[in-house]
Amino acid sequence: MDADAVRERAGELPTEPGVYQFRAGETTLYVGKAVDLRDRTRSYADPRSGRIRGMVGRADRIEFAVTDTETQALLLEANLIKRLQPRYNVRLKDDKSYPLVAFTDHPVPRIEVTRDPEEGAVAYGPFTNKGRVEAVVKAIRDEYRLRGCSDHKYANRDRPCLDHEMGICSAPCTGEIDPGAYAEDVAAARRFFEGETGVLADPLRRRMETAAENAEFERAANLRDRLEAVEAFHGEGGEAVSDRTDDRTVDVLAAAVEGDVARVAQLHSERGQLVDRSRHRLDAAAVGEAGDAGRSDDTGPVPADFDPADPAPADPADPAVPDANTPAAVLSAFLTQYYAEREFPDAVLLAERPSDPDVVDWLEAEGVAVRVPGAGREAKLVELALKNARKRGGHDDPVGTLGERLGTARPSRIEGFDVSHAQGTAVVGSDVCFVDGSAETADYRRKKLTDRNDDYANMRELIRWRAERAIEGRDDRPDPDLLLIDGGDGQLGAARDALAETGWDVPVVALAKAEELVVTPTGTRRWPDDAPELHLLQRVRDEAHRFAVSYHQTVRDEVRTVLDDVPGVGPQTRRRLLRRFGSVESVREASLDDLTDVDGVGDATAQILRERL
Repeated sequence: MDADAVRERAGELPTEPGVYQFRAGETTLYVGKAVDLRDRTRSYADPRSGRIRGMVGRADRIEFAVTDTETQALLLEANLIKRLQPRYNVRLKDDKSYPLVAFTDHPVPRIEVTRDPEEGAVAYGPFTNKGRVEAVVKAIRDEYRLRGCSDHKYANRDRPCLDHEMGICSAPCTGEIDPGAYAEDVAAARRFFEGETGVLADPLRRRMETAAENAEFERAANLRDRLEAVEAFHGEGGEAVSDRTDDRTVDVLAAAVEGDVARVAQLHSERGQLVDRSRHRLDAAAVGEAGDAGRSDDTGPVPADFDPADPAPADPADPAVPDANTPAAVLSAFLTQYYAEREFPDAVLLAERPSDPDVVDWLEAEGVAVRVPGAGREAKLVELALKNARKRGGHDDPVGTLGERLGTARPSRIEGFDVSHAQGTAVVGSDVCFVDGSAETADYRRKKLTDRNDDYANMRELIRWRAERAIEGRDDRPDPDLLLIDGGDGQLGAARDALAETGWDVPVVALAKAEELVVTPTGTRRWPDDAPELHLLQRVRDEAHRFAVSYHQTVRDEVRTVLDDVPGVGPQTRRRLLRRFGSVESVREASLDDLTDVDGVGDATAQILRERL
């Protein structure tokens, strides 16, 4: 539509409140609300924003709907945006999806935590605490040994997989358990999710008591934690966020904007307990035509109530102009679209005031107390929500994506292992730890290993050492969610052998340096070079390698004390010699010229070295 067409159409509209739509064919490009439909739509004849100019140029008509009040217009606008998803509006894309526990529709069902159950599956939930759900499912598999593999892997197995060796699967794929007995185990697990807590809590309690009697205190503590999760599963749960005598429902909201995506974090409390945490994604409004892409006024998302008739020019450099690409504008769009179809809480705590005052008026008219707290417990809650909003998630979360790639739960805690030695001498192993993608240096460990020139045996010894410490309660760290081995199929096989021998239940993969291949128990995978989940594995692998080499150099320097007996060779010269030649044997074989090339070794010292060694 050109300017004349917009003015002509605006003249046909009433002067009442309502909602208008710019449409192109059967597509709605933009939805807006107005106190006066005629005045508002007339302003689009000369929009100052390049984005809105592009939208008007694509539209072929304007449609409208009259409402009795401004509040009705606000709600109708929100509902239309949710239903039509217009390109030029901020649009709520609620990525909140509660986890379910599903038993698949298969003669031998598998158990899984999912947000999208397969057709025909028996699903329980939804549940708000994903960590507790995963802990319970792990306990279920530990007790009843239900399979967790895909149907494809199940159908093509000729021998039990590592899950069977670890004792968390009874291997119905290869007939290790009778189908009838497996069905009984499935039925028992389902009874737990139907409310019969004892079918899981009772055996857990017995195992905990047995571990305590055998002085396996770390194992008993782990079982105790798992038992607490199981017993709380069918209860209220929650975390205190305010006075527990408070019977109000409170939502805490904060927004963050990054590029063309905005995120709103929501904390929800009932009766003084935090019972839910969620994050929501909003797609920003589309940018203008290619010719407008470089304009300084083309600044980003447009809020749902964007008014092109505002007297100030849309210049982001002008501090007097409100920026559409702001958390305040995002909160305005979110509040109307979210609460237009949900029950109102008693109070809403916000990180900042919404840009549209009509939104606040509407909430308060519905009896919702709207506050932007500046201090105290409420301010701390808002700060927590803001941290959640700024934290990337979903596809932006390489840790979560890694778990999806590997078919495991989110591996928040990853331990990486590598071995370093010099032709079988000064053999050492490293054990580094990453939590949520960041190095946890306080949990790094290192181990002197048996001197031998066998990488597979060295890795088997290293993993067995870690596993035995965990099982016997001698390691003060939590069990990892994933083990990463520096190496290929041989090193992975050695690690799996150690896990099978000890019975430690932890998933394990390897990362081969040459071609950066991810080696899993079910096969080798090549991931895209720019995949964030691959970069995460590379960081863990490289850190394990660095830590192992560093320790190896220290041990090598310490054990080669024969050089200390050579006059003129102090600790620093000794280190230089060993780092240059690798071993005392190589120093012995070096020529005088090679020896004098080392800093601190003159002709006299070189000659003494030749004589003494």
